[in-house]
Amino acid sequence: MYRFDWFEQVKLGQASRVDAAAAVRVSPVVWGLGFTSLLTDISSEMVNSTLPVYLVLHLRLSPAQYGLIDGIYNGFAIALLALLAGWLADRHARQKELALAGYGLSTLCKLVLLVASSWSALLWVVGLDRAGKGLRSAPRDALISLNTPAGQYAGAFAVHRALDACGSLLGPVVGFILLAQLPGAFDAVWVTSFVFGLLGVAVLWFFVPRPAPAMTASPVPAPALAQDLAGRGWITRRFLVLAGCGALLALATISDGFLYLMLQQRHPAATGYFPLFYVATAAVYMLMSVPAGRVADRLGRARIFLGGYAVLGLLYGVLLVSGPMSVPALLGCLALLGLFNAGTEGVLMAMASAEVPAARRTTGIALIATAIGLSKLLSSVLFGALWQAWGTQVAVSVFIAALALALLAAHWGLGRISK
Repeated sequence: MYRFDWFEQVKLGQASRVDAAAAVRVSPVVWGLGFTSLLTDISSEMVNSTLPVYLVLHLRLSPAQYGLIDGIYNGFAIALLALLAGWLADRHARQKELALAGYGLSTLCKLVLLVASSWSALLWVVGLDRAGKGLRSAPRDALISLNTPAGQYAGAFAVHRALDACGSLLGPVVGFILLAQLPGAFDAVWVTSFVFGLLGVAVLWFFVPRPAPAMTASPVPAPALAQDLAGRGWITRRFLVLAGCGALLALATISDGFLYLMLQQRHPAATGYFPLFYVATAAVYMLMSVPAGRVADRLGRARIFLGGYAVLGLLYGVLLVSGPMSVPALLGCLALLGLFNAGTEGVLMAMASAEVPAARRTTGIALIATAIGLSKLLSSVLFGALWQAWGTQVAVSVFIAALALALLAAHWGLGRISK
């Protein structure tokens, strides 16, 4: 049903099936970007994995307050800078430089943590860190697609996301070990985090070349971002449907932080091991990302993308009907979350890459990232407000209904543009 990925390959003369070896034979640029993300995620997750439980259980923020912070953390800063960064990168053919600026900003934030003396200062630092993510994500993803044959986009993004997930797995472990050996020595965590981030920037600087001029054609001569978006034919109906489906599904997605907090409620003894929730999720994400990408390139990316959200719906159902959880049940829920991530994050960027010409690739990816970022902001604020007003049962029920409607709409929309 979802044949538009295959149709793109036909136009490029690449409709033959991609064998397993070719699916994982990715460019050295993809490996370089993957190891940059691995090191940066070790740096970031050493800090970020404790944030939800710290804010809610120690600073006693309400669910609505946490929802606003989580929305800013996951959506606003990315939405604020992603589109501008994408346009600048395409206009001046500076994908690598914009990515370096984003990774560098996030790394410097780890040193600023040494002098942050209040929770409000901490939130400013976290906001700058996520601004760095907004600055780097679209240029980085454009570099991946520009160095990959169209028929292997999902496989290449899967390799990158697997390495990224490996960093997400190792970061909380490193932080956990440091604090176990040096109780209360958060300064040691911040400095170690900075060192890992600096190594990630060094990998990008030395091992990832700028794209060749032939890859990006000529720099975009548009005088303004608004004119480029409004007056160019590269934003097709298929691209708009894809962006709309991604944004609609993101609006019906409960953020990871809220999911972890609900799981912690179902097993209160796990509070001390809260950072390791991230480890379990990232482990499944890392293991399943490449297989999901390979299957997506062979059988259709839209199928895997929608299947990932179906898995997320299953997780919501478990949370709705479950009471206190055993450790195996808790791990099963974390595995479902990791499987959802593996089937959606890299696959969506692969779908977007197939719809945008090389000269506008970064802007196109950034446009979708902006739509999803704004949806995540609204989603977190809404879920936090529902939780505070009526409790988690009502909040999860509303989001189950929203996700079901979003899946039906996305299934219909992707089916229409495949015809």
